[in-house]
Amino acid sequence: MNPTIAIQGFEGSFHQIAAQHYFGPALTLAPCATFTEVVRQVTCGEAHRGVMAIENSIAGSILPNYNLLQQNELQISGEVYLTIGQHLMALPGQSLDDIREVHSHPMALLQCADFLSQYPHLRLVETEDTALSAKRIRDNQLAGVAAVAGRLAADLFEMDILAADIQSAKENYTRFLVVERPEDAQSVARPNKASLYFHTVNTPGSLVKVLSCIADHNINLSKLQSIPHPGRIWEYFILADLEFDRPEQFQDALHAVEQVAEGLRVLGVYQKGITY
Repeated sequence: MNPTIAIQGFEGSFHQIAAQHYFGPALTLAPCATFTEVVRQVTCGEAHRGVMAIENSIAGSILPNYNLLQQNELQISGEVYLTIGQHLMALPGQSLDDIREVHSHPMALLQCADFLSQYPHLRLVETEDTALSAKRIRDNQLAGVAAVAGRLAADLFEMDILAADIQSAKENYTRFLVVERPEDAQSVARPNKASLYFHTVNTPGSLVKVLSCIADHNINLSKLQSIPHPGRIWEYFILADLEFDRPEQFQDALHAVEQVAEGLRVLGVYQKGITY
């Protein structure tokens, strides 16, 4: 039986591409309109696992998704880094001169702002999903309308790519997390990365003590992100991604951190992701 994977977005989205890289092509997708719905489906067992974007190399961290992880009992079991290529596509037989409107997710339009600004006559229409924009153009046979989406969407919906890789920054990557219920988690072979939450008392040097524990065990701190602590004004949770060589190395560091941090929670211990 193929696993059911909840993704934010629809058929042909970058989330689908990330899921296929991680799980292989033999999977059943459960498209969700929101990340909250992804988390709900996994938490309730309607989907075996979920794939959710957590940060972009240009736009930065997706803070609401960190809050979702902190507020729900899900475990990170893996990650994928995906190169994001945005393409302008339309119904077959059209050229760029025929296009009057461009539809896509607002983030995709923003990523392609330099290219689109060369055509001031184009009307930009924000939608909820890149691939869904392409699908609607195909389903409704919308001549004169283009979408900005990934190559998979062009293949699935038989669209012609009018301009390829139109994103302003060619080095554009998104990191996706694979999440599951703790009771469904299987042991990870050769883990070398971990994500954890903690908070510290609001006194001078408290965070430095935690960071020193990590550095003393020769562990690479690849990410440090502050997130507002609900109900406590101007207090923050800290999310840290740690990269290590041996699981024992991480466990020793974790024991040291427990002595100087509060509310410590390990969100997942997994293998560092591959870039596609």
